[in-house]
Amino acid sequence: MDFIQPTSWADALAIKAGLPAAVPLAGGTDLMVEVNFDARRPEALLDLTRLAELAEWERSGDWLRLGAGVTYARLITELGGLLPGLAMASRTVGSPQIRNRGTVGGNLGTASPAGDSHPPLLAGGAVIEAESVRGRRMISATDFYTGVKANALAPDELIAAIHLPLPSGPEQFSKIGTRNAMVIAVAAFSVALHPDRKEVTTGIGSAAPTPRRAAAAETFLTAALDEDGLWGSREALPDPMCAEFARLVSAAAAPIDDVRGTAAYRLHSLAVLARRTLAWAWRDYQRGNSDRGRQR
Repeated sequence: MDFIQPTSWADALAIKAGLPAAVPLAGGTDLMVEVNFDARRPEALLDLTRLAELAEWERSGDWLRLGAGVTYARLITELGGLLPGLAMASRTVGSPQIRNRGTVGGNLGTASPAGDSHPPLLAGGAVIEAESVRGRRMISATDFYTGVKANALAPDELIAAIHLPLPSGPEQFSKIGTRNAMVIAVAAFSVALHPDRKEVTTGIGSAAPTPRRAAAAETFLTAALDEDGLWGSREALPDPMCAEFARLVSAAAAPIDDVRGTAAYRLHSLAVLARRTLAWAWRDYQRGNSDRGRQR
C-alpha cells in the first residue's frame, strides 16, 4: 500500500485523477479501523492532513462553508451557535480523541448509514462541494448518498467542503444506542424548523440503506403548522399532530435486523425520537430561540 502526502490541493486533485483508487485519509477514524483489521486494503492512501485550507471555515451572508477537514471538536467549540444541529450530533461522536481527529468530510466520504453527521446535514439542507481536475460541482445532501457506504462522488473527485445555510429556526438531533457514550447509533433523527419559509425538514440515520429524509412527515407537519396558524401563535402542538408526524417518520425508514438492534426496534425508536426532537425544537421556538445562527 502506497502512502501519498500532497502539500497542496492542486496536487491532491492531480494525484486522485491519476490514481482514482487512492483513498483519502483525514482523521482516519473509520478507514484505519478497517485497515488495521485487514477488512480493507487500498492500493494507496491519499493523506490530506497537510492541506490547511481543508481545515478552514467561513461565513458568507446566510451561508457557511465548512472545509472538509474541520473536526468534530471544532464544530462543537467554534460553530455550536451557528450550526446547532450539526454541533449536537458532533457531541455524540465517539470519544474526545475521535472528535479531535474525525471530520464531517470523512463521515460523508465513508457514507455509512450510521454516520452521526448525516441526519443534521440532510435536515439542514447541506450541499457538498466536490472537486476534481475537471472542475467543481455541488451535490445536495439528499442526492449524495447512493447506497450502503456509497456516495455520488466520481472516482477522481474529492470532497472540498460542505455548504450549509445558517438556520432561521431551531434544530435538534437525537440518537439511541446500546449505551450512552462512544456508541454507533441504532437509530438517529434530526429535525429543523424554518420559520422564514414555514417549513420543516428532517434527517434519518441508521435505519435504511442510506441516510434519508422523511419527506411525507415533512410535508404533513409543514402543512399542519400553517393550517393551524401555529407559526404565528407558537401555541402547544396538538398530540394527534405529533403522533402523526412520528408515524410518518417511522414509515419513511427501511431498517434491517443486525447485532445492534432489530428492524422493529428501530422503527419504534424513530417514532419516539421524532416526537422528542420535535417537542424540543418547538419549545425552543416558543421561547424565541428561532434564529440564533443568522443573528450571530
